[in-house]
Amino acid sequence: MKPKFVYSLMAVVVLVSATALAQAGGASAPALPAAPSSASDPPALGANATGSKIGAINVEQAIVASNEGQRDFDVLSKKLEPKQNELKGHSDEIEALKKQLNTQGPNMNDEAKAGLSRQIEQKQKALERQAQDAQEDARTQENEIAQRILQKMAPLIVKYATENGFGMIIDTSSNNQWPNGPVLWHGAALDITKQVVDAYNAQSGIAPPPPKSGGATGAKPSGTISKPAAPATKPPATQAPPK
Repeated sequence: MKPKFVYSLMAVVVLVSATALAQAGGASAPALPAAPSSASDPPALGANATGSKIGAINVEQAIVASNEGQRDFDVLSKKLEPKQNELKGHSDEIEALKKQLNTQGPNMNDEAKAGLSRQIEQKQKALERQAQDAQEDARTQENEIAQRILQKMAPLIVKYATENGFGMIIDTSSNNQWPNGPVLWHGAALDITKQVVDAYNAQSGIAPPPPKSGGATGAKPSGTISKPAAPATKPPATQAPPK
């Protein structure tokens, strides 16, 4: 939003044909929003950071697992459904034309066969552009949600760290994992994601979303996804947070 922020909230690419998937699927996921850093923390917080422990938090997971994140990503998922259905309709149309070309092509004259091939190619290119635009739009809206939540969560992370003797908190979100990031490995005992999520839920006063069919709760962000724009520092979580 594995609880990665890259949970595909919008599987647009999956809806398009193989060619579109190959093109659109190569897009890199956006980075996470800026997390609290010692340089930007208020002087009072920086002065209290005298602990020596190192902690880890998965910002992706924390945002997606929060009641607010589950609620807002679920709303966004429903909002994007019409575009998903539209893209699927175009994809189905292209597949039907391809099937027509395969089955009727041998009996067509060269002109008719070339015309049908051009029609498929044009529709395919248009679908790829639409799918890429839809992905970018979905990422933008996901990032807006994530930025908003993280702006409120960041001070809480700093507060938890200073009150519990932490001198450093590293981000173990997916885009910080080796080989794409500096976190090669971390032990589950370092993870404070659950504690921060619990504290954030208590602070927000937002109730958990009702369980969905199959026991699933809340929508996961898209993008492998997809994640919010990342600035200065970010929070972590690859390991399951301690109970």
